[in-house]
Amino acid sequence: MAKKQETKTKVVETPRVVEQPKVETLVAETPKLKRKELSSKKSNDGWEIKDRVYYLKGNKKPLSRMIRSANIYWFDEEAGYERELKYCENQQTCFVDEMKGDQRLAHIIFRNGALHVTREKTILQKLLSIYHPERDVTFHEWKPEAKAASEIDMLQVEIEALNAAQNLDIDMAEAVMRVEIGSGVSNMSSKELKRDLLLYAKRNPGLFLELVNDENVQLRNFGIKATEMKIIKLSPDQRTFSWGSNDRKLMNVPFDEHPYSALAAWFKTDEGMEIYSNIEKRLNN
Repeated sequence: MAKKQETKTKVVETPRVVEQPKVETLVAETPKLKRKELSSKKSNDGWEIKDRVYYLKGNKKPLSRMIRSANIYWFDEEAGYERELKYCENQQTCFVDEMKGDQRLAHIIFRNGALHVTREKTILQKLLSIYHPERDVTFHEWKPEAKAASEIDMLQVEIEALNAAQNLDIDMAEAVMRVEIGSGVSNMSSKELKRDLLLYAKRNPGLFLELVNDENVQLRNFGIKATEMKIIKLSPDQRTFSWGSNDRKLMNVPFDEHPYSALAAWFKTDEGMEIYSNIEKRLNN
């Protein structure tokens, strides 16, 4: 009987592959400064590094206008003498006594009334913004921050003037407007007076506030009203005030003074206060 052959199956083991962990290398990137951040940097001497724009004065816009870049001088108070200035693109200063080597003179040209100087050209910027003798005469630097601050101040004064006009009593309102429009204020209604007062405060807030705070403005108005009602009268040469009823002299107007300003000051004297009370009684009757 034949023997049964046994078949052996050879098992081949596949070697196990061990995966290596991936290590990510982080690269630190240098943060990029935005344009606005770049413009706020300052140099060691405190100069703000930013783009600057210069305009010709008087809104002039010629196709091109060249200003001097040499043969100009600036008085150095610390040194005690004038120093020559020159704009050379190959130099690190605009002072001739600090320059080294060749001096390649460059032109300074405004195009259509403007000159844009990039932040990298600090030498030219300093020459134009600080040292150039034609600064604020032929050209000026555009400063939006200063303009905004000035506009804010103007708006605040206007608001203050309008608030003062809104709260002004009728007598003071009449006194202020009499300075502006003269005797015509006597024929205005209260609403017309209020309207014109607010418009005047808006149109000329600085002068309006000066008049409101002027202690004599009401006294001047008082004197003008008394003259209009012929309680007192002013001589044709505007040198003498007298009673309207009997021509008795009240006061002489000092030379080179406005008659009603002089009268307002006189009302503050002992004699003037008595006359003021007398006139006040007649006005109220």
